[in-house]
Amino acid sequence: MANLKEVRTRIASVSSTQQITSAMKMVSAAKFRRAQNAIVGMRPYAEQLGEIVADIDTGDGIGTPYHAKRVVQAVTLVVITSNKGLCGAFNSNVLKLAQQRIEHWRGEHTTIKLITIGKKASEMLARQKDLTLEAHDELLDAPTFDAVATLADSLLEDFVGKKTDHVEIIYNQFKNSLSQILTCEQFLPVEEKKTEGKGAKAMANDYIYEPSKVAIMQELVPLTLRSTFFRMVLDSLAAEHGARMTSMQKATDNATELLKDLKLSYNKARQASITNEIIEIVSGSEALKG
Repeated sequence: MANLKEVRTRIASVSSTQQITSAMKMVSAAKFRRAQNAIVGMRPYAEQLGEIVADIDTGDGIGTPYHAKRVVQAVTLVVITSNKGLCGAFNSNVLKLAQQRIEHWRGEHTTIKLITIGKKASEMLARQKDLTLEAHDELLDAPTFDAVATLADSLLEDFVGKKTDHVEIIYNQFKNSLSQILTCEQFLPVEEKKTEGKGAKAMANDYIYEPSKVAIMQELVPLTLRSTFFRMVLDSLAAEHGARMTSMQKATDNATELLKDLKLSYNKARQASITNEIIEIVSGSEALKG
């Protein structure tokens, strides 16, 4: 049985850790609420833009440079993680999927460029010495639409300029505070969405467009892509804070259970020490009488 000093040291250490994890949980809860409000407010706007684009392109073959499908010779992978750890398997799951996509495109004998958002991805993928790495970790500090749209515009320019033929974004999509959806989404070229149900009824309507459908698509598609990219960053940010809040809650609960066991061990060791002292006193007293 461990002596009293060792148990007291462990109890103090676990108590200190419990206070830290509890404080981190409260901080993450506050940040999570703001991030959740941001993504909940952004999603309807991004989805509505996508529906408008799908309604305009109703099988008339109206395309933009961003719809062009080419033989894939150059691929860009955008990997979104977090700048900090202590959020469970949030980062490791994204990095595993990113590694799988890297190996997939290597098998296709294409050139691969990595764009990372988040220090965890930058640190891990920097070990890929044969790949080009471009880091934008600062976007997560205070994500704004203008800053994220600048990076999205560079991706669009590379695609139109034929510097890349295929763009994928790997991130955690926010579902709720307890779960995230690991996602690998094709960003470019833009995939045509088949409209069904309500969208199919809209196709039967004969709308008059001013200006023309082509002009509207040329303006609307880049805006939709920028909004989609910003939505992905906000999704990842909300998922990160949710994962960290959950991890810190579990760590606090584990520390509480560990403290119970340690205090029980401490009481047992203390009782054993007291019993030994009593036995020694009684034995000494009996020896003096003899």
